[in-house]
Amino acid sequence: MIVLFTALLGLGYPLAMTGIAGAVMPDKARGSIVSLNGRPVGSALVGQAFSGAGYFHGRPSATGDMPYNAAASSGTNLGPTSAKLRDMVAAEAGRLQQEGMAMPLPADAVTSSGSGLDPDISPAFASAQIARVAKARQVPEETLQALVAENTAEPALGFIGEPRVNVLALNIALDNRAAAK
Repeated sequence: MIVLFTALLGLGYPLAMTGIAGAVMPDKARGSIVSLNGRPVGSALVGQAFSGAGYFHGRPSATGDMPYNAAASSGTNLGPTSAKLRDMVAAEAGRLQQEGMAMPLPADAVTSSGSGLDPDISPAFASAQIARVAKARQVPEETLQALVAENTAEPALGFIGEPRVNVLALNIALDNRAAAK
């Protein structure tokens, strides 16, 4: 029985699900790789670290010294009464304030996601970064507001989840806009 169920549930079932996923949604089954000029630049499902002033930044990553390292995916597991979490949030808020962001900041600007790999930010966090990006790129803020609106995904079925902005897609659109000029 052990050999039978190991083969069935340990090999057969995972292979069947992989095959079904590949047939039903091949892009997602392959990791939702985003390509630019025929070259892979990231995944729509895993955040990336953007640090330049001319780019929108994602949420803080909880993966340690190497931001968005999928091998180290985890949350901080720090609760609301944790002094360490309070200090991390205060440090991140101070850093963002030095970059010119106005207070109060959206929660996703100063806290990591559960996995530490979230590729999306809230429209509020994207909007809070517009002044910095506009100044660095010498682009009118209204242009960037329109770009953020174009790249804002609504909740699934209109009510599942929250509106969100994929940072990689937004930064690619930003670069494409600059290249088109």
